[in-house]
Amino acid sequence: MKKMLLNKAILLAAVCGICFSCVTEPQISGEPKKWHKITLTFDGPESDEMADINPFADYRLDVTFSLGDKSLIVPGYFAADGQAAYTSAKSGNKWRVHFSPNATGEWKYEVSFRKGKDIAISDEEGEGAGYMDGQTGVLLVGKSDKSAPDLRAKGRLTYVGEHYLQFAESGDYFVKMGADAPENMLAYDEIDDTPNVGDRLKKWTDHAQDYNSDADSFLWGPNKEKGKNLLGGINYLHEKGMNVFSFLTFNIDGDDRNVFPHLLKVGLDEYEEFANVKKNPKSWETNVLQDRFDVSKMDQWEQIFSYGEMKGMYLHFKTQENENDQKMDGGDLGRTRKLYYRQLIARYAHHLALNWNIGEEETKTVAQVKEQATYFAQNDPYQSIAVVHTFPNEHEKYYQPLVDEATDVKGFSIQTNKPDFHRVHSVTSKWVKASAASGRKLVVAVDEPGDARHALVPDKDNIDHNNARINALWGTLMAGGAGLEWYFGYQHDHSDLTCESWRSRDAFWDQCKVALDFFTQNELPLTEMVNMNEMTADTTDYVYAKNGDTYLVFIKEPGKIEMELPDIGYNASWLNPKTGEQITIDGQTENEKINLDSPFELDALLYLTK
Repeated sequence: MKKMLLNKAILLAAVCGICFSCVTEPQISGEPKKWHKITLTFDGPESDEMADINPFADYRLDVTFSLGDKSLIVPGYFAADGQAAYTSAKSGNKWRVHFSPNATGEWKYEVSFRKGKDIAISDEEGEGAGYMDGQTGVLLVGKSDKSAPDLRAKGRLTYVGEHYLQFAESGDYFVKMGADAPENMLAYDEIDDTPNVGDRLKKWTDHAQDYNSDADSFLWGPNKEKGKNLLGGINYLHEKGMNVFSFLTFNIDGDDRNVFPHLLKVGLDEYEEFANVKKNPKSWETNVLQDRFDVSKMDQWEQIFSYGEMKGMYLHFKTQENENDQKMDGGDLGRTRKLYYRQLIARYAHHLALNWNIGEEETKTVAQVKEQATYFAQNDPYQSIAVVHTFPNEHEKYYQPLVDEATDVKGFSIQTNKPDFHRVHSVTSKWVKASAASGRKLVVAVDEPGDARHALVPDKDNIDHNNARINALWGTLMAGGAGLEWYFGYQHDHSDLTCESWRSRDAFWDQCKVALDFFTQNELPLTEMVNMNEMTADTTDYVYAKNGDTYLVFIKEPGKIEMELPDIGYNASWLNPKTGEQITIDGQTENEKINLDSPFELDALLYLTK
């Protein structure tokens, strides 16, 4: 009887196209703990980046993870030999899924592995591809043992209908602060097959001194020796108290032209010669395999992002830029764009703190933007937010329609255009208030304060950074903005394209840390606070308050604060926004009207709380 049953099983496997002898349990790596990346690596069909049956389009690996009423469909991807970050492999039989569970317990999983022309981006059921298709299993997930700044101690950063994202485990609201530049951060000479158009390939040598041994397991290359300088840079940002960095993942035909996940039709030398002429934007059409991806390069990117997560970093994925946002499908959500988005989601969506920026300096139509945001909402199992960034003078064109109706866009990435940053506060306040009035609060962050030429200049050009601090840094936070990323102007050393050292703005990161520490360490009722500049006698002051409870009053220059409170009994203290010096005022307010002199020589913050 046993032999008969076995024969029937083998016959069924043959009918279903299953490689019976090849079906094995997946290799499970990573710690099986809440919020951790748990990787399931399956033995599937042997393939290659250039195989006739396209492994990126003609196979679809999805794994459904379920626990009680929780269920996540997580997309997977072709992983070559499973060690491509180290071996630079282009072929193999490994297929991979990254799962980041949001609860402890016994998670069940079921594998769907289908094949067919463009099945990866199809809603059709498709044909069973054999191997692990239909396989089931169980993962026993325990509690995380990590501590801050590791984001696994805080949980996933989620949109909760407020102007601030919230960590699901700790309940803390997130205020971001860090680097928007260089946009070509991933143009790094130790990442596989990265070209050197314009001699802009980075070495990040200044950050060799910042390398920490806690990054050892995130290195790559055949001897696990590559990546030290860039990982040192990320550690530097962390040591300065910053919590975000951004990067383009596709800049073909753009400003830099060195960063993309796709394979080339030509050699690097030929691509570099062609792409070196910016006004010859034909690289995408003539030099690129638009539906094939570089497995080892994307694996090496993952090493960088994973170290960032461990160091408490929010990952700002800029999926396109102005010059190339029409390149995929003429701006539409077509085959090429869907394949690209699916690779990003399958490989990187598990990270706990990120946003999908639909395009830097957006020029697609509002309808196209909405459709692409919906694609992320429907296919990212972890529901990280999609944001929109556009030119300083086109806010109304894009942001107003996205305020007027409910869409899957959950945030705005603001850019302004004045060298003294004076537009930042008013623009941020406008869209924070407009989205609140619509009944759908959006996460409004300032990701390019200042103008293109100067923006945040190096310390050697302006060690004080007074306008950046007063008008942009505090201007954003006092308007209800969710934080800032700092763009580096193109007229200065270590610009948006040429930066290889975040230390070039070392003094300013200290000023950013003063603000970030204040907003994150004082248990402010952030989701209940609103901009109330009209409360002071001088309406050029900034006021951010929960009326009757907490008041932050920021003055831009030495002088008095005159305002009337609804009652008495407030504790008061001063903060020097430049240095972090704090002065506590004895006693509590005894009158509704207050008239206080600033104790500092420049700007100052008055903190009133019950």
